[in-house]
Amino acid sequence: MTNSLLFDPTSYDPEHFDPETRRQLRSLIDWFEARGKKRLLEDDLGAVWPAEFLEFVKREKLFATFLTPAELADGNPDKRWDAARNAALSEIFGFYGLAYWYAWQVTVLGLGPIWMSANRAAKERAARLLDEGGVLGFGLSEKAHGADVYSTDMLLTPSPDRDLAFTATGDKYYIGNGNVAGMVSVFGRRTDVEGNDGYVFFVADSRHPAYHLAGNVVHGQMYVSTFRLEEYPVREEDILHTGVAAFEAALNTVNVGKFNLCTGSIGISEHAFYESITHAHNRVLYGNPVTDFPHVRGNFVDAYSRLIAMKLFSARAVDYFRSASLDDRRYLLFNPMTKAKVTSEGEKVIALLHDVIAAKGYEKNTYFREAAQLIGTLPKLEGTVHVNVGLILKFMPNYLLNPAEYPEIGIRLDAVDDTFFWAQGPTRGAGKIRFHDWTKAYEAHSDIPNVARFYEQATALRELLTTAPPDAAQQKDLDFLLDLGHLFSLVVYGQLILEQADILHLNHELIDQIFHFQIRDFSGYAVALHGKSSATEGQQKWALGAIRRPVVDAERFSRVWTQLESYDGAYEMSP
Repeated sequence: MTNSLLFDPTSYDPEHFDPETRRQLRSLIDWFEARGKKRLLEDDLGAVWPAEFLEFVKREKLFATFLTPAELADGNPDKRWDAARNAALSEIFGFYGLAYWYAWQVTVLGLGPIWMSANRAAKERAARLLDEGGVLGFGLSEKAHGADVYSTDMLLTPSPDRDLAFTATGDKYYIGNGNVAGMVSVFGRRTDVEGNDGYVFFVADSRHPAYHLAGNVVHGQMYVSTFRLEEYPVREEDILHTGVAAFEAALNTVNVGKFNLCTGSIGISEHAFYESITHAHNRVLYGNPVTDFPHVRGNFVDAYSRLIAMKLFSARAVDYFRSASLDDRRYLLFNPMTKAKVTSEGEKVIALLHDVIAAKGYEKNTYFREAAQLIGTLPKLEGTVHVNVGLILKFMPNYLLNPAEYPEIGIRLDAVDDTFFWAQGPTRGAGKIRFHDWTKAYEAHSDIPNVARFYEQATALRELLTTAPPDAAQQKDLDFLLDLGHLFSLVVYGQLILEQADILHLNHELIDQIFHFQIRDFSGYAVALHGKSSATEGQQKWALGAIRRPVVDAERFSRVWTQLESYDGAYEMSP
């Protein structure tokens, strides 16, 4: 279909990118389509490692082109780290299968500590590895500690050997690409130094005899490995960061790499949506097309509007990421929003669609089966939703109550290297970061009924912080704070959705429908807050007063249904 808001492989040609980027993205789509749906699904069911995909990556120098910073491009004008085109690539990978997205995602994470380091030899080695078609791994998590980066049992002992700095011994868990990674960025600590000064980030090679691969901890195409280093020789040229810088490299790498979670979730949801609307719209039950039933249309409209909102927020977040600096760190709020909020919305989209297509969603010849099985992994990768919502809360007071002036952030589709990603600086000070005035986006769209009504709820949240804020005990009660964090997330979500809707000149009916679910979600979290055992009388009263009913408009609903109905048969993957 023309003017599609969803990724459509049949007509995809992103004219805003340079010719080589467009060629490579098109070549990737054509490779998947030529492989065909049957083969793609069989590989997933058979847990086949995507070796042929990686051969394609090697042949096309896909990862090398998209993931090599310009300073290491050796004069190749097409190589750069460009978050806009990386987001497009990530969405395509998600659209065709999480295993392909995962191989890419983990390579991104493995590169983070390397590109952030001052170790030129390691950087050049990584650039060569990419050029040769290799992939990387990110050795942060451990079975006992999970995503707790403060704790690690990967121990580095100083070596008496003049040619070595340390020998490393310890286990890592949930490490993607750990079976083939030519370089694994590994986080550990020295045995001879206490506290934060003892942290070390170094690179290991999965092919080294002191690297022992224990196996894949999941059953799937993705190789989510556990491995053990046993007196692994760490040379000076293998060391990336030491002390506090190593700890900061871990968190800053997550800032860069985990953004891909949102676009992976979007891609999965889009493919599932195509299958669902085409199936349901052509199925007859009790003498009527399935999509004639009001509850089915309701599910589809809700799923579609949530999916479009996911795309709007994520696209606008890229602009802030690419425009970030030490003086503008707003991206540190929008980043956990993409990791937690957008991916959670992906789960809701799949659940809504699954309620429509029912048993069809379990059939082995559908992409939907894979989507339903794997969509929940994205909010839970390297930091669950509650971890990210807890982080989001740090920004709430300044965001809601203390705006600052910033230059306007425009559309960032320019073909330039995003060098700030490798120089993000210290990770502290999140509570001091300030934001532009969020109310302006809402006031500019107050002519849209449900935007105006949601704005009432958003301003009520601001009043809660001034009239009945969390007390000292509640500030330590994560159960209470999570609902407060979800309420705040909805305000941030709506702001960037409105900003991107302006950029795209999105029709008001669809914006209105998006804020229909925003109002319902806000009301739901307000009710949950009201029911918390620790909620004070003032907070309970506030919660009930913040509940709103969305503005119902049957004609608007019908027009949005007509938009999404046109996706029936718009895309079906090559058999």
